[in-house]
Amino acid sequence: MVVSVRHTARRCLAAHPEDPTPCTGPLAVTVLDATGAGADGCEHHGARLLASLDRGRVHALPDAPDGAAIRTFKAADGIRPFCWIDAPRTDPTQLSRAENRARNDR
Repeated sequence: MVVSVRHTARRCLAAHPEDPTPCTGPLAVTVLDATGAGADGCEHHGARLLASLDRGRVHALPDAPDGAAIRTFKAADGIRPFCWIDAPRTDPTQLSRAENRARNDR
């Protein structure tokens, strides 16, 4: 079943429409994809979006709390791409960057 969640005043633009989680703070980061297209978001959704992108980047917004971009970057490392999808994950593209590093370190 696909759950559609619309962007509201309580959800940032970095929140994927199918991600059911609420924002956990103010707008703090801009997440950019490989082409430079981006979305502003809270740290929570910024991390989830960054984890779902190949060659994505994160930048703090001018009025963001100190360390927002690095917290978002570090959080994304342990999040699986499209983590709100409940399905078996075995392919490296379906695992978090941290999981892939652990597999390669064996």
